[in-house]
Amino acid sequence: MFICPYFAYRCSYRMPEINPVSYIRFLNASPNSPAVDVYLNERLLFKNLAYKSFSDYVNIPHGTYNIRVFPTGSAENPIIDKSLFIPAEKIFTIAAVDNYPNINLLPIEDIRRPKIPNRALIRFVNLTSDSSSLDLGLSNGNILFPNVSYKEVTQYIPMTPGVYTMEINTSHSHNRVLHVPNVRLAPNRFYSIYSVGNLSSSPEIQALIPLDGNSYLEF
Repeated sequence: MFICPYFAYRCSYRMPEINPVSYIRFLNASPNSPAVDVYLNERLLFKNLAYKSFSDYVNIPHGTYNIRVFPTGSAENPIIDKSLFIPAEKIFTIAAVDNYPNINLLPIEDIRRPKIPNRALIRFVNLTSDSSSLDLGLSNGNILFPNVSYKEVTQYIPMTPGVYTMEINTSHSHNRVLHVPNVRLAPNRFYSIYSVGNLSSSPEIQALIPLDGNSYLEF
């Protein structure tokens, strides 16, 4: 009987196991915090992140991580010391929220979903710490995201690409608290519109509009 060596090799060879990865970035959204250093399992991963700053995305194996956050340059008395599970093949923005020194972590998934051809997709994330609920809308009065409570993350909605003027209002009194001009939305991209800061004290409310990793990261 003839046995093909190539066939036999294929039957006996096993592909090496690959540990699935995920992507994370870090956002310092604590309005009165100092710049911070972020450690994952004793490893310094992000350094000197000031308020309103995003890190780059990094890929890590999925699993449970100890996350410790220190004022930049210090390695004692962390202001955050928590364990966080990162599932496989996900993309997360991990935000430091609430007021210093009582800061907490808020993992926000940059949800992978099919792109809509020739449309941008946007969502609203309310990280304004002294707000109850906020509306995000257009300057023409069209409300895109109503009654978004503190730490709430909306679903993505499609938008025609272009340049927009947006406004953030309080949900109950409908007072405008922020005017956001020149918001440029490109096709086939995902954006999160983060409100940060405070309504009644310094630093004042601002909008951060980064490009989300689900626009371009692949697994």
